[in-house]
Parts: sequence; C-alpha cells; structure tokens
Amino acid sequence: MNEYKDKILKVCNESSKNTLMQTLEIEYVEIGENFLVGKMPVTPKVHQPDGVLHGGAMVALAESVGSMASYIFLDAQKFFVRGIEISANHVKSVKSGDVFAKATILHKGRTTQLWDIKITDADDQLISICKLTTIALPKE
Repeated sequence: MNEYKDKILKVCNESSKNTLMQTLEIEYVEIGENFLVGKMPVTPKVHQPDGVLHGGAMVALAESVGSMASYIFLDAQKFFVRGIEISANHVKSVKSGDVFAKATILHKGRTTQLWDIKITDADDQLISICKLTTIALPKE
C-alpha cells in the first residue's frame, strides 16, 4: 500500500470535483492499512449563524471520508457503496482552522461495513465522534 498512497489520494481528490466534497473543500490527506483521513477548513461557509462549525457539515465530512474509505478498502470495480446509517456526537465547538476526520474500519463484512470516524482539530482535540454503516451493493 505504501507505494500507492499518493496515487490513491490523488484519485480520491479528483473524484470529488463538482460534488459536495468540493463545495465543502474536503481534501483526502492520509491513508493507511485500515484508515483514511480527510481535512476540511472551518470558514463562514460551514458555520452556523452564531459563528461555529455546523454539525451537519461535520456529519457530511464524516460520511464523505467513511464512504470513500469503503470504496478504497472494498473492490469498487464490483460494488457500489452507500451509507445507510450515521450517528454523531459533537463534543466541542470550532470557529476556525481545519478539522480532520479519520475513518477507521471496525467491521468489514461482505455486505455491511462499520466505520469509527473521529473528527479532531489541528491540536488533535476531539470535536466529534461518528459511527457510519455502509453497504456494498453488487454492480450487475
């Protein structure tokens, strides 16, 4: 995997063009044997009216990173991946900077996958924790 990291991240980032991920400026920045990390800038574009990061933007970040991780770690040539459930607990507010979502696989079944997604700030403080369930549907 090490020799392919840059290539995989490039493909992930290119696939985000003209999508919600591009709108939210999500960038995939790190990949490992069982995880993917995405980064999103915290700007007024993703704020609530009172000037803090919107919880919905965090959930969109988490689902984007978890779903992309499913594509990477499953055979995307054979399966469509769809999120079927997501839950989030937001524990800290953020006004600016970057947030990072790290999706780590907890369960990799043939049909369903369970992802643990921790969103942290640049100081590695926990902002939100999410659980995402994805389903792999065969391309027929």
